[in-house]
Amino acid sequence: MAAIEVRRLTSGDPERVYELIADITRMNEWSPESAGGVWLSGIPGAVGSTFRGDNRRGIIKWSTLCVVTAAEHGRRFAFAVTARGRRVATWEFELRPAGGGCEIIERTVDQRGPLYKLSSVLTTGLRRRSNRNRETMVRTLERLAQEAEV
Repeated sequence: MAAIEVRRLTSGDPERVYELIADITRMNEWSPESAGGVWLSGIPGAVGSTFRGDNRRGIIKWSTLCVVTAAEHGRRFAFAVTARGRRVATWEFELRPAGGGCEIIERTVDQRGPLYKLSSVLTTGLRRRSNRNRETMVRTLERLAQEAEV
């Protein structure tokens, strides 16, 4: 399972960037594929808490169940994604101090099985996990960096 990774420098403070990332209810402001998120259980943003991630691509919409797996304030926020009871992917945002701001690193690892990959072509499209994810991740980090620099 190969990871897709995108990096972006920002003059935004790592603490501020982390607060933006960990507020999954605002993810639709940065990600062109996210339609937002809703906390379902636990303390919002804490390890073990769950949320529903709503997504869209054109007229196609879908939701996933996500569990926060890392919540290191100012450094790292990660979550595991499941759909229909199966692990789909992991997503991670890592922040590293750089100059007067930080480097934002966004990673995802596709964890779908072969049959699930085949069936998900209908909802998410062919080659989505590589080309499409990389494109949307670049846009996500651009928008996130702009907001953090305000």
